[in-house]
Amino acid sequence: MGDYNEDTAFLGQTGPYFWTTFFLLNTVFVSTGFNGLYIVFVGATPKHHCFIPAINLTEEWKNAIIPVTTVAGQVVQSQCSRYKLEVVRNLSAEGYIPGRDVNLTSLEQEGCLDGWNYSKEIYQSNIVTEWDLVCSDQWKVPFASSTLFVGYLFGSLISGQFSDRFGRKKVVFISLAAQCVAVLLQSFSHSWRMFCIMFLFVGASQISIYISAFVLGTELLSKTMRVLLWLGLTHMFIPESPRWLLTQGRVEEADAIVRNAARKNKVAAPQVIFKEPVSVPSEKKYTMLDVVKSKNIRCITLMCLILWMAINIGYFGLSLNTSNLSGNPFMNCFLSAAAEVPAYIVSTLLLKKCPRKSLLSTFLIIGGGVILLIQFIPSTLHYVALALEMTGKFGFTMAFSIVYIYTAEIYPTVLRNVGMGMCSSAARIGSIIAPYVIYLGEFVLPYILMGSLTISSCVVNFFLPETLNKDLPETVEQMQEYYG
Repeated sequence: MGDYNEDTAFLGQTGPYFWTTFFLLNTVFVSTGFNGLYIVFVGATPKHHCFIPAINLTEEWKNAIIPVTTVAGQVVQSQCSRYKLEVVRNLSAEGYIPGRDVNLTSLEQEGCLDGWNYSKEIYQSNIVTEWDLVCSDQWKVPFASSTLFVGYLFGSLISGQFSDRFGRKKVVFISLAAQCVAVLLQSFSHSWRMFCIMFLFVGASQISIYISAFVLGTELLSKTMRVLLWLGLTHMFIPESPRWLLTQGRVEEADAIVRNAARKNKVAAPQVIFKEPVSVPSEKKYTMLDVVKSKNIRCITLMCLILWMAINIGYFGLSLNTSNLSGNPFMNCFLSAAAEVPAYIVSTLLLKKCPRKSLLSTFLIIGGGVILLIQFIPSTLHYVALALEMTGKFGFTMAFSIVYIYTAEIYPTVLRNVGMGMCSSAARIGSIIAPYVIYLGEFVLPYILMGSLTISSCVVNFFLPETLNKDLPETVEQMQEYYG
């Protein structure tokens, strides 16, 4: 196969065709953004204590029936136990005064047999209050979060295979339809189990959209426009990847797409665009095994897997922790998300000129450093913790945008979606772990591990090849030639 970049150089680096494709692809990305982190709110645990049924108790016993405990130096009501209702009722009926006539610490306690009372100060209703996901069932909240990321894992594994075999465009729009159905069904969930199952399908379809659309944009857009793909519609307006079509021997379709791009960019296309004859593609279909057959590609893939996993642990660790920070959780989440906007803009500017390796290492250190610090900030210094959270999100968002571009530039066209899918699968292992790290957030050690892993991944990054200003490899042989 001829050199695609050379054959299509007449299109230029920008123009109406590239800008239209760019904005249409970004509308697809926007559709994936609504579902990723809303679990921060629907899975948030409001203040709660045992429900006390309407029985005849004195006012003193009504106020004393919930035991108190000390948490982080503050005296608070127990969330998972009450003094045994029958004992309290008898003591109240006999006229005993709690704390004066009765030593409360000696009273027998029981669980919340009649359910819980939840504070409505912030959340009126969510999955925690609807299905009582507290106390012995509180593990179900991080499990629900993880089902989304398990869906990401499955979607990452299969989307690359389907996209390389059937085309990027088909997978993008089939996945869009699947996501719409899954989200609709999840909104009508009547149980925690159904919610989790639907969340699995939401995750699988969402990551399939994201990876396939990203690869499609990487292959459709020019070298200049490619790095813009990270800022921020219909099937007939987004074309298939000409690069992929050429690898499948579908030259006429690739030719038609490129000529259409020339018309939109108002440039003249040569009479013969793809000058060298295109060989008929072999029956070989590339799979994940092809990514690990060659020692060179295997080592590159292993290093990419480590990077993606470390970045995802840090990113989702910070993101899912926003509801646990002091202050209004909605404002905290808004500011945390707002920190990502300048990160995308800055990364776009830096990726045009700067080496990928040094950029990635710099922002991994920033994000990992914040994780190491944020858990040691006392609750009284709310604004300091929030500033660190925003700094960390900035660093991890930068790392996210860089690693996506970087990985897509390393792999050849015939393996790009498979490679991206494998890396995304490793990333999902990190994001599956992240909710449980937050669940165990009262212990400092998990955060030390997360921050240390992120910072140490910088060492791995230095062994990857630099891709700045290099053409995208089309074949495995070209990849080995570029980075051998």
